Amino acid sequence: MASAPSTPKGTRDFNAADLAKRRYVVDLLRQAFELHGFGPLETPSFENLDTLMGKYGEEGDRLIFKILKSGNFLEAVAEGAAPKASQIADKALRYDLTVPFARYVAQNHGKLALPFKRYQIQPVWRADRPQKGRFREFYQCDADVVGSRSLYQEVELVDLYSYAFDRLDLPVEIRLNHRALLAALARRFGFGAALVDFTVAVDKLDKIGVEGVLKELREKGADESHVGALEDWLSVPRSTQESLQYLEHLVGDDPEGLQGLTEIRFVLDRVSRPDAVVLDLTLARGLNYYTGAIFEVRALGVALGSVGGGGRYDDLTSIFGVKGVSGIGISFGLDRIVLCLEELNAFPSTLQSAPQILALHPENAAAADALYAAVRAWRAAGISAEFYPDAAATKKQYAWAEQRGITWVVQRIEGDEVFIKNTLNGEVISCNKTDYEALNKLFN
Repeated sequence: MASAPSTPKGTRDFNAADLAKRRYVVDLLRQAFELHGFGPLETPSFENLDTLMGKYGEEGDRLIFKILKSGNFLEAVAEGAAPKASQIADKALRYDLTVPFARYVAQNHGKLALPFKRYQIQPVWRADRPQKGRFREFYQCDADVVGSRSLYQEVELVDLYSYAFDRLDLPVEIRLNHRALLAALARRFGFGAALVDFTVAVDKLDKIGVEGVLKELREKGADESHVGALEDWLSVPRSTQESLQYLEHLVGDDPEGLQGLTEIRFVLDRVSRPDAVVLDLTLARGLNYYTGAIFEVRALGVALGSVGGGGRYDDLTSIFGVKGVSGIGISFGLDRIVLCLEELNAFPSTLQSAPQILALHPENAAAADALYAAVRAWRAAGISAEFYPDAAATKKQYAWAEQRGITWVVQRIEGDEVFIKNTLNGEVISCNKTDYEALNKLFN
């Protein structure tokens, strides 16, 4: 007996209404990217495995979907021989868009006009545990700049976040921190030689809470003399100004920490919407390649985690043999943005996912030809129109219109006059079938 059809865990199908919402978000993001000078780029869905491995930290590497090689290594397993990892997989689905972008920059180094700005809207895959707002296949919408160390890039990307989410009518909080500040705090709390352990633990704060982070830091070697200060840092909410004062106290004369503090002040003093930006000292973003400012965006009024994030990476292309190319980028989480807008009922009511009008199929063949000719003319005039193909019962045709979400139905044509019914309120309106301006006004 065949099993019931299903999608793999962490993936979804999207119907016309779903895709209309996604297209709405993508179109607004694309406009925002291009308004800020970013050009489009696409890279392959899968990369060589060694391109991806070692770029996301130990936990990130475990979430990479590896692609099984073709070949006879399974026969060797059956015979008791242990195949090498390189025999099993040498390619993988991309985990994010940043590392493939760094590979592209390194591969085309010398051909690109620097600073080079690109945006990319494509799916990524992670072998994560599926839950609300977290999928194994999802889209990222990235904007990156390489070839400039100017802090105005940080300012511009924060402004891009503000502009895009304002256009989407989604209120957000843009959280900001700096890896240099985290490094200074790590030294202050006795983790100077174990920054990765420190940031990976702190990055789990939202998932496991303060006690969970303290437990993990103890397991990583935290001295009990620092636990009280660690708990205060992790658990006490602070305004941006309070965080700056707190940092001045903790950083002291640490050169790297002071540099990070200077850079953070530069950004905070210049962003277009300082009211939407919060300095969050516990923001860690556990990816290994970040070296400077880091960002995370949270939607207000919705408990769905982050809807965006990113940061400065000063040496990512060096892993591909190209040194000295600084970069910075941000990402918008398309799937979570759509979920937030749905939960907040913030999509425009005019969002179209079905034809604007349906012409019912009359019993008379000549009348059917006349209606179809009208449908063809409406389409040529830019009106999304549908013609029911079969001479079915009128009740069945109306049911089909309701199922499709079509509001306006053409009942009949008499000469040049067309009679159109609104299925929501039953109102019947007549107008000239070639008065396209009136028809467009009616539907919109």
